Amino acid sequence: MAAAALRPAILRHIRLSPSPAAAAAAYSHPHAIARWLARPMSSHDAHLTRDEVVDRLVDVLKSHPKVDPSKVNPEAHFEKDLGLDSLDTVEVVMAIEEEFKLEIPDQEANKIDSLPLAVEYVANHPMAA
Repeated sequence: MAAAALRPAILRHIRLSPSPAAAAAAYSHPHAIARWLARPMSSHDAHLTRDEVVDRLVDVLKSHPKVDPSKVNPEAHFEKDLGLDSLDTVEVVMAIEEEFKLEIPDQEANKIDSLPLAVEYVANHPMAA
């Protein structure tokens, strides 16, 4: 089971050399090599768009038990707009980590106090899924 969980993480970081057959096919047509070089180099899905990140983060906040869903918007500040205290903010950051399969270091987590900052962090994180 552990090996199955590691497989996607490993595949995100490796680059495979072309097979001899693929290399021969690439040289047989002038544009084939350009198409081959332009293909993704790993099995990792395309990175999340900013809109996808915003939508998922809004859903995370709306599902938090201490948040009034009607107050959640893409510009919401956790304390000022949603009335969350520091412990609630830690819980929200943990929910974000779970949603996007990330581990946010404490130094970075302490800076995330609004939806725009959360969007910025997740959208720029290469491992966000």
